[in-house]
Amino acid sequence: MASSSHYHYHYNINDDADLEVPFEEFFTNNPIPEPKERKKRIFIERNREDGNTMLWNDYFSETPTYPHNLFRRRFRMNKSLFLSIVHRLSTEVEYFRPTQDAVGRSSLSPLQKCTAAICQLAYGGGADTVDEYVRLGETTAAKCLHHFTAAIIHLFGDQYLRQPTPEDLQRLLQIGEERGFPGMVGSIDCMHWKWKNCPSTWKGMYSRGTRKPTLVLEAVASYDLWIWHAFFGAPGTMNDLNILDRSPVFDDIINGIAPEVNFYVNGREYNLAYYLTDGIYPK
Repeated sequence: MASSSHYHYHYNINDDADLEVPFEEFFTNNPIPEPKERKKRIFIERNREDGNTMLWNDYFSETPTYPHNLFRRRFRMNKSLFLSIVHRLSTEVEYFRPTQDAVGRSSLSPLQKCTAAICQLAYGGGADTVDEYVRLGETTAAKCLHHFTAAIIHLFGDQYLRQPTPEDLQRLLQIGEERGFPGMVGSIDCMHWKWKNCPSTWKGMYSRGTRKPTLVLEAVASYDLWIWHAFFGAPGTMNDLNILDRSPVFDDIINGIAPEVNFYVNGREYNLAYYLTDGIYPK
């Protein structure tokens, strides 16, 4: 067994003069490259305080420039709902909390960050579309969108991203019966969303004839505009029946775990609820 002692080797380069030539030739013919100068990040002073002031005066002050109906159309939600979302994000999510930098300058406000995220979601535009109004850059706007969607799922997922409970189902059945549709728990339909940046190789699969490529969203909604089911991403060339076959909307019925609902129509008893659809679906 070898001992743990250290061995020291000494080699004198002068003992073999031939080794000196290759080293000299190598460093002469292949000089060590000088390190590249790091490109400085471009900073644009956007005066974010002015953007926050203008946003507040336009939509959120006591006498806003634009009334509630324009807010609803542009933000795709009521002002009270938007402010409640902003309040929860600014108090429970670190990224949206107001801060100050080392010199005491305020950061982007929660209103600016949430507005940037909402504009990207509502209109599907690029991250730099809100640069001139909200006063934040493309990278920051994309980061706002990422944190916004993650926070919404974290804070509101248990309440909104779920299947209907027995209490929800009973309420939907009662409302449906009051409106003349006993046993109806919601409306189902498919809608096409334009895919602006669809790859050229996929365009034929997602287009119908000469139309632009689209993605299909299948959704089940109740009278109060709650979305109880969503299946998104099917190619635009598919029709509603093909998508219905792909989506998991009837998996509970197939697996025998769907809740039983008893109601009568024209003297005949039914034990399964139904979705209200348009005329292309089979009876």
